[in-house]
Amino acid sequence: MPNTIANINTLNTWFKKHPRVLVALSGGVDSCLMAYMARRELGKQNAVAVISNSASLKNKDLSDARQFADRYDIELIEIDANEINDKNYRANPVNRCYFCKTNLYQTMQELAQNAYPDYVIINGNNHDDLGDYRPGMQAADEFKVYSPLLECKINKDSIRHMSKHFNLSVWDKPASPCLSSRFPYGEAISAAKLLMVEKAEDYLNTNGFDEVRVRYINGMASLEVPKNEINTLQSMFTAEFKKQITDMGFTDAGIDEEGLVSGKLNRNIQTK
Repeated sequence: MPNTIANINTLNTWFKKHPRVLVALSGGVDSCLMAYMARRELGKQNAVAVISNSASLKNKDLSDARQFADRYDIELIEIDANEINDKNYRANPVNRCYFCKTNLYQTMQELAQNAYPDYVIINGNNHDDLGDYRPGMQAADEFKVYSPLLECKINKDSIRHMSKHFNLSVWDKPASPCLSSRFPYGEAISAAKLLMVEKAEDYLNTNGFDEVRVRYINGMASLEVPKNEINTLQSMFTAEFKKQITDMGFTDAGIDEEGLVSGKLNRNIQTK
């Protein structure tokens, strides 16, 4: 069991050394915890959450972020990092996340320079992220974005324990990476394709599957749910169910029998 109180104290000490912050909010548990703790430790005026309402963010995550900010009295600013207009991002290379985060942090940096000159930018990267391929971290380094959870060596399990300790509404929210992560590297990304994926995942959600991924594979929808829910999805996967998904623009739809694996499309990346 993580030492929740010790982790909270460690983070509070970190915030005391950084008394004004802009929090890059995604609607997920990591960044929500950062926004909550910053607001709690520094006060509302000194802890401002910023979310990019762009094509790669699910509407559900935007709604979750708005509700979270309202519930915990956190100032929330909505921007549009407009990464979809970056040809490097749209080309979807293996370091796509670098270009996405570059657009985000550049837009946040401009906001800081214009309205919050004494504030530092922070994100929700945690210690577990060091074990995955995360090119967005390079962009964070280049824009001098801080990662308190990572710096304090706090992992995902500890984050959930702290969030539950504070009774945060998102403490058990499933991970929800940006929509562009559903595309194999090299498959061009467009706003229309992102919307197709979002609609398909929403359809699975409305049918009782909370944690899902819909991968866009050569125009086909590859449906992922947790391994223990595959049989349920198979029993529901009628011709009409499939048609609901293909009518969204996919050429075909099928179930990935391996089940949901976060970061599955990173498997073939060779890193040093």
